[in-house]
Amino acid sequence: MRSLRGAAVALLLPLLAAACSVNRQTGERTLTGAIVGAAGGAAVGLLHGDFLSSAVTGAVAGGTGGFVYDQLKKR
Repeated sequence: MRSLRGAAVALLLPLLAAACSVNRQTGERTLTGAIVGAAGGAAVGLLHGDFLSSAVTGAVAGGTGGFVYDQLKKR
């Protein structure tokens, strides 16, 4: 149960980061990155047998990547 709670928190972090931003485009890029990352992580998890952990890791990495990409595009 503890790992599931941690996974849920990790999955929500990119969404919270997107919600804090005033710029709608930043939120959209962060959310898109999280969704794509979660899908990629889930696909890897299906191959390796650790679906939830891989999906959460992918979502966090994708959300972070989407946010960083947005910040680079603004410059």
